[in-house]
Amino acid sequence: MRTIAIAGTFDSKGAEYQYIKGLVEELGLRAYTIHTGVFEPIFEPDVSNGEVAAAAGYNLEEIAAKKDRSLAMEALAKGMETIVPKLYADGKFDGILSLGGSGGTSLATAAMRALPIGVPKLMVSTMASGDVERYVGTSDIIMMPSIVDVAGLNKISKMIFKNAVLAMAGMVSCGDKLKADTAEQKPLIAATMFGVTTPCIEQAKAYLEEKGYEVMVFHATGTGGKTMEALIDAGFFAGVLDLTTTEYCDEVVGGILAAGPDRCGAAIRQKVPQVVSVGACDMVNFGEMDSVPEQFRGRNLYKHNPAVTLMRTTVEENVEIAHRLAEKWNGARRKMVLLLPKKGVSMIDAEGQPFDGPEERKTLFETLKKEIRNDNVEIVELDNNINDEHFALTAAKTLLELMADQ
Repeated sequence: MRTIAIAGTFDSKGAEYQYIKGLVEELGLRAYTIHTGVFEPIFEPDVSNGEVAAAAGYNLEEIAAKKDRSLAMEALAKGMETIVPKLYADGKFDGILSLGGSGGTSLATAAMRALPIGVPKLMVSTMASGDVERYVGTSDIIMMPSIVDVAGLNKISKMIFKNAVLAMAGMVSCGDKLKADTAEQKPLIAATMFGVTTPCIEQAKAYLEEKGYEVMVFHATGTGGKTMEALIDAGFFAGVLDLTTTEYCDEVVGGILAAGPDRCGAAIRQKVPQVVSVGACDMVNFGEMDSVPEQFRGRNLYKHNPAVTLMRTTVEENVEIAHRLAEKWNGARRKMVLLLPKKGVSMIDAEGQPFDGPEERKTLFETLKKEIRNDNVEIVELDNNINDEHFALTAAKTLLELMADQ
């Protein structure tokens, strides 16, 4: 029987969860209940809150006695993150459903993020209409707005809860009704692209696909970089074409598309063959022109479109960007190749273009060559712009060689 895990605070929101459980069972599915509240539940769960806390090494009774809500939340969140993937691996459920406010959402989504991509995950939340990055991360969690607070059963909440159960029921029970994907499963390659490096990636992608690979392109917008890193860690890719590492510009300078300090780390950790470059490292990203911070208003700014303003990186900033990249790539434990395009790192870092910066490029390249001290990193300079056909095909062919060596 198909099973839906229902995870939540069965003490403070027991009536709501009991209603959800009844709907699941009414559809002929099994409800597998996981209690994440601190106190006694109003119905007996399959997994107790004590078991959840113990999974992270905590004693829930001791925590409850301290009446420290923050500590309790921490213990239960860590416990959920640990125990739920194990329960899924043991075949206890096929998909997971939860509902709640900010606290309940934090607890449940910590567990959901730890599950593999493809496992149905649905969070009914009061937080769903805002910025949900902290809850979703790089996972495939579906966030459904609760419309009203998750605080009792009423005409609106019952409507939302029914839709949530029906959506989850469809995901866990209708998969077998779709035709199996019989397409040839090709090895996957990850590639990073920005608008100003699109010609490069499109040419490299076409070449690699001719050679029998499937190329998944990630938009280097912060979230794109984080998602790619997570999928590399999950073992999805045979190779990585990380030619657009611009997210480090935003990380260093303070733009809006940073991917965090772990960017460029996964391929090294997993020893995945990779060819890298410094695509779009000539720019930092902001929103509308009026959103550019006051201290940057006198800089070289370019209106990419009405919603995006680009700022040219300086010589000094390129030193720090190169330092951060070198720090990552110095950790390489298998051969990788860094390609440096001497005639420009983007479409607008080219002769006659608004961000053409020979001095900035020279500083970026020289700092990388100076600070990369790992023999596993081969540095190749090409007399091209990054979007030239020769550069793109060199990158693709080099990656094929690295994968063949593996």
